[in-house]
Amino acid sequence: MALDYPTLPGDIDHLIADDHAIVERQFQHLEAGRGNRRVLVDQISLELALHAFAEETVLYPIWSEIGMQDEHDDAEHEHQRIKELLVVLGSTEPGQDEFEQALTELIGLVRHHVDDEETEELPEFRRKAGPERMAQLGKEFLAAKRQAPTRPHPSAPDEGLAERIAGMLAKPLDHVRDLLSGKQKEAATDASGLLNPQAQAIVDAHSSLGPLSFEILTPDQARKQPGPKEAVEKVMAERGLEGPEAVGSVEDLDIPDGAGGTQRLRVYKPADAGTAPLPVVMWIHGGGWVLFDIDDHYDASCRGLTNKTGAIVVTPDYRRAPEAVFPASHDDVLTAYHYVLQNAASFGGDASRVAIGGESVGGNMAAATCLQLAANGQPLPLAQVCVYPLTTGEQFGESMVDAADGRPLNRALLSWMAMHAFEGRPDAAQDPRIDLLGWTTEQRAQMPPTLVITDERDVLRSQGEQFARDLEAAGVATTHRHYAGVMHEFFGAAAVLDEAEQAQQEAAAHLTRAFGGVQQGRGSL
Repeated sequence: MALDYPTLPGDIDHLIADDHAIVERQFQHLEAGRGNRRVLVDQISLELALHAFAEETVLYPIWSEIGMQDEHDDAEHEHQRIKELLVVLGSTEPGQDEFEQALTELIGLVRHHVDDEETEELPEFRRKAGPERMAQLGKEFLAAKRQAPTRPHPSAPDEGLAERIAGMLAKPLDHVRDLLSGKQKEAATDASGLLNPQAQAIVDAHSSLGPLSFEILTPDQARKQPGPKEAVEKVMAERGLEGPEAVGSVEDLDIPDGAGGTQRLRVYKPADAGTAPLPVVMWIHGGGWVLFDIDDHYDASCRGLTNKTGAIVVTPDYRRAPEAVFPASHDDVLTAYHYVLQNAASFGGDASRVAIGGESVGGNMAAATCLQLAANGQPLPLAQVCVYPLTTGEQFGESMVDAADGRPLNRALLSWMAMHAFEGRPDAAQDPRIDLLGWTTEQRAQMPPTLVITDERDVLRSQGEQFARDLEAAGVATTHRHYAGVMHEFFGAAAVLDEAEQAQQEAAAHLTRAFGGVQQGRGSL
């Protein structure tokens, strides 16, 4: 389920293929008899309703204009039947003959539709419409999804302005129906049945907050949605747990960024720090270079590492895209690292004992910072930790298929992040600060001792695993730890997820060994 020609993350054909991959994986769960059958079908119905509306209002009118009328007619006929089957599935229940027959027909029809689209129609469309139009059409495709009704409407107009108007009228009614039925509270969960109970509770809690799909929103809209932090806090509240985890002190500093301005650097100190200089860990948050900041989910990671290592943890609040695209975030992180080395003593740190790490794109920037330091002949951190890191801008490995539907990070959201992070920089994915898998053996060999942490339900799993293999083959002291049954963003959930606590302990032990000390226990203040 992948296009066999190159695309950019925001191209309309790229976005369409992401949708296909997500729905196909959900079909596979249904066929394997795992997961929540009702929720999976409701999620598929939402995906296909938004997808069909966006194709019919953005893509199909152009097909008619450029001489693809036969393809247009066939696709619209299939969309009509898909909508009819989704109505049946929405009005019946799993196990009923009508439900199961409609589902079987839907799976076969969608797979046939996808095969035609990906092998014949989309390649022809790109050739005839021109590759330069694909990015703009991608933006229109996402905008159409934001306007789309959330349920199938077989009797509505199927193209152009009439369909847009019908969609605008149907969307608020669908919204009310989704609220009353509870479907909106399930739309963002992972219904695969592949998560362990604690991890499932977190994604269920996030979904219960009713977030809209990040991957179809504008960045400003997406930043206002509840995220992993709110999900963990909800589970903590349900269990009567207090938070956040206490540390000795937290202070924000204003330091230079990479563009002559300033950025925040948050400094976490352990309790009973004493007067002797402490080792320093620079921890870099994730969010695809677009979402989240140091006030979000990653605060919990920093607090946990502070208490478990007894070190000072600092985290830079780097600039984000699309306001500041690549390499702005990387420049800010490198600038922050230099600041820490030069000013560690001012906040009680020992500049001779510094390590680096991060989560998701933070893991990418940790390694990229080490690469830049090595290239400039500058001292490297004593160790690095890369937690479910992004190590290539390409859709790499089997996890892009088997975790395409994962939550909170699915394949479509990953493309959305890259689309905004690399806007105007189509060459960014080939830059060695992004393409860590493209490094030479000599570049890999310069890395400090590295811990790579990956997880099962994560589209970045395969590329993290490959990065660990590459470093080990280059002679770097490398440890890879994989956690089954959990999802992207699990690391900061130690208060309610055993695997997160274990992963933080693993990271702390790796860092403490590099500092030449003994790992600390969890703080109590």
